[in-house]
Amino acid sequence: MKKYNLFIGGEEVTPASGNWFDTENPYTAETWAQIPNGNADDVDKAAAAAHHALHNGTWAEMTPTERGAVLRRIGDVIAERAEQLAEVEVLDNGKLFSEMSGQLTYLPQWFYYYGGLADKIEGTVVPVDKKGYFLYTQRQPKGVVGIITPWNSPLLLLAWKLAPALAAGCTVVIKPSEFTSASTLELAALLGDAGVPPGVVNVVTGYGREVGAPLVEHPLISKVSFTGSDQTGRHINVAAADKLKHVSLELGGKSPNVVFDDADLEAAVNGVISGIFAATGQTCIAGSRLLVQETIHDEFVERLVALARTARMGDPMEESTDIGPVTTAAQYDKVLDYIDIAKKEGATVALGGRAADRPECGRGRFVEPTILTNVRNDMRIAQEEVFGPVLSVIPFADEADAVAIANDVRFGLGAGVWTSDIARAFRVSNRIASGTVWVNTYRAVSYMAPFGGMKDSGIGRENGLHAIDEFLETKSVWINTGAPSTSPFVMR
Repeated sequence: MKKYNLFIGGEEVTPASGNWFDTENPYTAETWAQIPNGNADDVDKAAAAAHHALHNGTWAEMTPTERGAVLRRIGDVIAERAEQLAEVEVLDNGKLFSEMSGQLTYLPQWFYYYGGLADKIEGTVVPVDKKGYFLYTQRQPKGVVGIITPWNSPLLLLAWKLAPALAAGCTVVIKPSEFTSASTLELAALLGDAGVPPGVVNVVTGYGREVGAPLVEHPLISKVSFTGSDQTGRHINVAAADKLKHVSLELGGKSPNVVFDDADLEAAVNGVISGIFAATGQTCIAGSRLLVQETIHDEFVERLVALARTARMGDPMEESTDIGPVTTAAQYDKVLDYIDIAKKEGATVALGGRAADRPECGRGRFVEPTILTNVRNDMRIAQEEVFGPVLSVIPFADEADAVAIANDVRFGLGAGVWTSDIARAFRVSNRIASGTVWVNTYRAVSYMAPFGGMKDSGIGRENGLHAIDEFLETKSVWINTGAPSTSPFVMR
């Protein structure tokens, strides 16, 4: 059994508490590693290390071009260890190896992209309206960033924050989910090989109360970047606001997947299945609300159930497996509770609707792929994030009805539109209140594409050119080139 340590100041460090906790393989239900149980003392040490690295030594003295080279080397290191890191993620969160391997193989692109962007951060010369002055702006790092990541795709979602933060010149303290900390600690141990100076990246593992809260409130942390539930995001936003810290929050979703009667039904069925059952539905962009036009409702549901019924559950390391276990015991109970709530609200179970007891599921926590019909959009199952393999089917009459239902939810992270009418695709995409809309596809992401939510789905954007702005401050510099001295009591 592997026993990990914290990563602070470029070194592996034992936790101040002297305690570790077990991390469990969701498929075998067996402990496979021990994670350090950090606390506020560890956060303080990590924040101090990050603050020192920001203002002193190698990282502080690097040119933007040199920082960019470091980021590209991080990409190289990840590419060399992609399979190993993917295996660790599967052990920790139970997602399919095929999915995690794909993520880790793609992951270096974030560091290559932002490595190239590091020396493209430019200020401006402002043609100021006052004679005798030269005015220019600089873009400078916000400071030490607290990064808090979730358990569903630990390293991918870390890269979305870490790469632009480092490109901006910031230093970081990372708090991964207590359920999936191992891969982040594995990555941190590799960063020295990429030339990352000590203290630039620090990892403190543990629970929210003991590590997350002290990290958000620490006086040396200038910004908090968080991905997780909207409930936790609200608490972080309040705590950060009290200290006047910057935040970016990528929170939950209840994404509509809208299928019109002129869509390619085979492609739409595949897209809907991918949107909700890939990753066992444990993704913030899960297309958990299927809005299907009344004229094709019955045929579409029949096709959907037929395809979903073929999904193979089992060992996530097996290439033939389509759906893996639910990652945590609490999440497993939550998913089953929501299915029960939906039944009591009047929903009909067209498929699944219970825990899976197939032999191939072993001792893992599996939920049968579940499709619910007769769902109204005002039901809890249609309004609240389940984060599991549960699809709610809601009929709509026409385009206006579809848009109204799609927007009648407090979230706005992702949405899908399936139609062969290109004009409709533009109209509906424009009217749906969502940070991302996919047309005739679903669940595609890129380091180039800005990602984030509207409404209760968050604040700020990750990925693309916009992401680096989340980690930069703009400074104005005035230089007197000959303006005459005037009364000290009058604004110049």
